Amino acid sequence: MATDKLQILSLPVAEQAYSCHSCANCCRSFAIPLMEDDLEKIRRQKWETKLGRPVTIVFRGATYLAQEDDGSCVFLMEDNRCRIHAEHGLSEKPLACQLYPFHLTPTTEGVAMGLNFACPSVMESKGAALPAHLDDLKRLAGKLPQLASTSRPPHLNHQRRATSAELKALTSSTDGWLADRGHGLRTRLDGLAWIIQSLAQARLQAVRDERFGELLDLLFGVLPGELDLLPIEPATKRQRKMLRQSVFARAEEVKLHQIAARRRLPTVLSQLRRSRRFGAGRGLAPRLGDDWPATVALEAVEQVKGADDAAEAEAIDELVTRYLRCCLLGARYWGAGYYGWPVVAGLTALLVNVAATGWLARLFAAGEGRFSIGLTEARQALARVDRHAGRAPWLGSASERLRLRYLQQDDGLRRLLQTYAVT
Repeated sequence: MATDKLQILSLPVAEQAYSCHSCANCCRSFAIPLMEDDLEKIRRQKWETKLGRPVTIVFRGATYLAQEDDGSCVFLMEDNRCRIHAEHGLSEKPLACQLYPFHLTPTTEGVAMGLNFACPSVMESKGAALPAHLDDLKRLAGKLPQLASTSRPPHLNHQRRATSAELKALTSSTDGWLADRGHGLRTRLDGLAWIIQSLAQARLQAVRDERFGELLDLLFGVLPGELDLLPIEPATKRQRKMLRQSVFARAEEVKLHQIAARRRLPTVLSQLRRSRRFGAGRGLAPRLGDDWPATVALEAVEQVKGADDAAEAEAIDELVTRYLRCCLLGARYWGAGYYGWPVVAGLTALLVNVAATGWLARLFAAGEGRFSIGLTEARQALARVDRHAGRAPWLGSASERLRLRYLQQDDGLRRLLQTYAVT
């Protein structure tokens, strides 16, 4: 399909809006990868001559915009404006900067619009309705040749590929369950975790098309009553350790200029030490970023509860529900949107994100001396967890797949979502 004929599918989540409010959070939080066209623009603009310093950095075979010592982009000015944008206009910025916070994922129906919740304006749903961005996204999509070919449906599990009808049925059923605010968030998350675990353990080779749809109708149809017949215990010690390691993988703030300045072996050893400390769950939480609490004991996280204020709990319910629906309907967690993973594996990762958000929000609350989480901590945690999704190679690694496969067993997903519930 030619790039000028691409169909961009707007996210059908009416509660979600977005406009840029020039907070410059993205200019301080991300390593910006550069395409060859981006590099040509930067060379043509003669920035190294103007600034008297390198403006790009090569790291493990890829080229990125250079960063200041605090991790901010070399082109970020004091008034939060981009120097490239100010001098040459929006279209002359790197494509990744123009596209953020949107994700574009090829599907059999068209190019799905996704959103990154590390952006405060996305998080707070501030700005214009999403269809207002379709023309800009179509323009940007035309510069991404990988979107031009019609995508095959992703694998359903490690055994077989889904059909378009099966993927549509699973997406529709899951979205309907998540959007049903007649059930509390805990119940909806528990039900979804039970269904994902059931699909992960089922033999689905012969359950195709209409039969797969009938299976989904049966599974979703018995909710939430079936959950009462399947009570769960708190997460085991091993499951909690696995989650803390998942938190570390999602929450570490990567600053390329600092890593590049050190040798690779010391960097890897430092990451291993901090990951092990997270896994042990004892002592002070290793610092993973600039906004990290200074002195919080990992044991203190277990003393913090979910939101206990009714208004805060309602706001967190709305936020997490909106996040899950945007990820689901934006095809962000399987296939081309998430390391080529099968749907069931990707949905497992998505629910682990929610459990990780609950754990991390508790850590931030403990850092403030609180014993329950609020909307501020939930937003801070979710922004951390979603920041690297689909972008960081380590989140798509074989070791991460093995960790998530372990959590599909023994009610691991259900246990963790209940143990670290956000509300």
